[in-house]
Amino acid sequence: MPTLLVVDDEPAIQHAFARAFRDSDLTVRSATTAAEAVAAVEREHPDVVVLDVHLPDATGLATYHRVRAVDARTPVILVTGHGTTDLAIEAMKEGAFDYLLKPLELPALRELIDRAVRSARLMRVPAALPEAEPAPVQGDLLVGKCAAMQEVYKAVGRVARQDVTVLIQGESGTGKELVARAIYQHSARAGKPFVAINCGAIPENLVESELFGHEKGAFTGADRRRIGRFEQAHGGTVFLDEVGELPVAAQVKMLRVLQERRFERVGGDETLTSDARVIAATNADLERMVEAGQFRKDLFFRLNVFTVRLPPLRERGDDLQLLIDHYLRRYGQELGKPVQGVAPEAMAVLTAYPWPGNVRELQSVVKQALLQMPGAALLAEDLPAAVTGNGGLPPEFAPAPAAAAAGGEAFDWDRYVAGRIAAGSEELYAEALERMEREVLVRVLRHTGGNQLQAAKILGITRGSLRTKIRALGITINRGVWSDDDQPDG
Repeated sequence: MPTLLVVDDEPAIQHAFARAFRDSDLTVRSATTAAEAVAAVEREHPDVVVLDVHLPDATGLATYHRVRAVDARTPVILVTGHGTTDLAIEAMKEGAFDYLLKPLELPALRELIDRAVRSARLMRVPAALPEAEPAPVQGDLLVGKCAAMQEVYKAVGRVARQDVTVLIQGESGTGKELVARAIYQHSARAGKPFVAINCGAIPENLVESELFGHEKGAFTGADRRRIGRFEQAHGGTVFLDEVGELPVAAQVKMLRVLQERRFERVGGDETLTSDARVIAATNADLERMVEAGQFRKDLFFRLNVFTVRLPPLRERGDDLQLLIDHYLRRYGQELGKPVQGVAPEAMAVLTAYPWPGNVRELQSVVKQALLQMPGAALLAEDLPAAVTGNGGLPPEFAPAPAAAAAGGEAFDWDRYVAGRIAAGSEELYAEALERMEREVLVRVLRHTGGNQLQAAKILGITRGSLRTKIRALGITINRGVWSDDDQPDG
C-alpha cells in the first residue's frame, strides 16, 4: 500500500489530507517539523512527500534538499503560501514533482497525489529481466523465453548503461513501458527521476508547455510559471510514450533538446539546459510517417540511435503459456484467489485466441477470469464470453457494435468504466480517450463514405493528423469503414 508523508505544522492542512484520502488505499503519515520529516523519510521511505516550505525548525529549501539526499527518486510536492511561489519554482528546477498553493483544493490535490504515486511506482517497482527475477509474482517481470524476447533482453543489457537515446517499437500492449523502466532501472541514472509522458494523451496546444514549461502570461490561462518535464528530469530519464503523436512544433523543440540539450519555456527567452536521457516508444511506423511528411526525418534519426523491437504476443509461441501462468499467480495473489490449476479446455481456449491487444489484453482477461472463478481451478466457463465465443475481443478492447454505429444502441460507458476499474486499470483516462477517438472516427468516416478530406474537415483536424490516427487506431477503409477489432462482412 503506497504511503504519503505530509509535512506541515498547520493542523488544517493535515486534516485536509486525512479527509481527502480516508477512503483510498493510501496510507497517510504526518510530520510537523523538518527533523521529523527527514527521520520519517529515512525510516519509512514514503512513496510521496508533501512538504511545506515554512516549518518551525527550517525555512526555504533546506528540508527539501535533505529529503532529496535520502532518495532523489521520491516525488516531493511543495505546499506554498503567499510569497513563497518562487521557492517552489526553484525546487522544481531541482527536480520537485510539483507544488500546491494554499488554500488547497481537494480535486486538484487528489489528482496531483495520484500522479505522484504512479510516478513513484514507475521508478521503484522492479521491471526485472528473467535472469534477475527477485520473486515469482512480485514486481513487473519481463516474461518470455522465445528467441525474439531473448533479443529484447540482450538489447536492454547492451544499452542500459550506455547514455544514448533509445527507441522502443511495438504494437499497443506489448510492454514498451516495462522495457523503458528496465532500461532506466539498470542504468547509471537509476537513482534520479524517471518522468513518463504519454504524448498522445496531452491536448495538442499544451504539449510544449508540458514538456518544456511556460512563463506566466504566455497564453490564456497561464497564471503562473510552469516548470516542464525536461527541466524536472534533469539528470534523470524522460520516457516519451507514443512519441509519434508529437505535433510538428514540439518536434522542432525536441530535436534541439536531443542535439544541444537546450530549450526555452513557452513565452520565455531564457535558454535552459537539461541533462535528461530520452527513451521513446511508439506503436506507429515512424519511417512511414517520415515518408508521408508527418514526422521529421532528422528527429527520427536522433531518436533511432538504438532500437528495441517488441514482438506481438501472437508471434511468441510458448511464451503465451508462461505469461498465463505468471499472471494467474500474480493476480491470484493480489485478488486473494489462488489458482491450483487450469482446465485443459480453458488453456486450449486461451492459446487459440489471437490476442490482438497483446500482453495488456491478456492481463485484463486473466483478471476478469479470476473474478468470475468460483473454485480453485480456472475453467473455460470462467473466461470472458468474447474470448470463448467467436474470437472477438473482450469488452474493453471491442469496438461498438454495428447497430450503435448506425444510430442504434449507444455504447455503454458506465459498463466500460466499471469493467476497466474491476480489471485494475491504471491507465483508464488514456484507454477511454483512445476508445472514444476510435468510436468518433469510425462514425465520421462511415458518414463520409471513407472520404478522409471531408472527414478531417468535420473533425476539425488536418488530413495528415487523421491519417496518423487511422493507422494508430487500426481503422480500415475499403468498401466500408471498420477498425481492426470489427468483424466486417465478406
